[in-house]
Amino acid sequence: MVDILHRIGIEDASPDEVYQALTTVEGLAGWWTDDTKGSGDAGGVLEFRFPPIGGFDMEVVEVKPSERVVWRVAEGPEEWLGTTVDWELRKSGDYTIVLFKHQGWKEPVEFMHHCSTKWATYLMSLKSLLETGKGAPAPRDVRISDWH
Repeated sequence: MVDILHRIGIEDASPDEVYQALTTVEGLAGWWTDDTKGSGDAGGVLEFRFPPIGGFDMEVVEVKPSERVVWRVAEGPEEWLGTTVDWELRKSGDYTIVLFKHQGWKEPVEFMHHCSTKWATYLMSLKSLLETGKGAPAPRDVRISDWH
């Protein structure tokens, strides 16, 4: 098994503000995709769509306010099924540190390379949303390539 790992610091945002951006439909739609539905509560399901390529359904496995959010991929591309997305939050000076893990990939296929880069762009969108009030969710995200 292999994992995608990223770390970002979000300046002048509390862990609770970051947590809200990861657990509310409004917050998630502000940095990942406009087409977001569902519940970010433990046991809920979040539905993310990226027209025209498809989307993901994430089961919310764990939430610890201002500390951690964990999703399990229930629907989406074959390579994502059964993987987990884990967000750990902590305060460090003027920053909230986000330790991001998309874990449990069976092997480091080319699609994983693509997804790692896309996660990085979306993490920067999350940072921008919280620092400036404006993220870059799909369909206004950074385009890195077509994926077929």
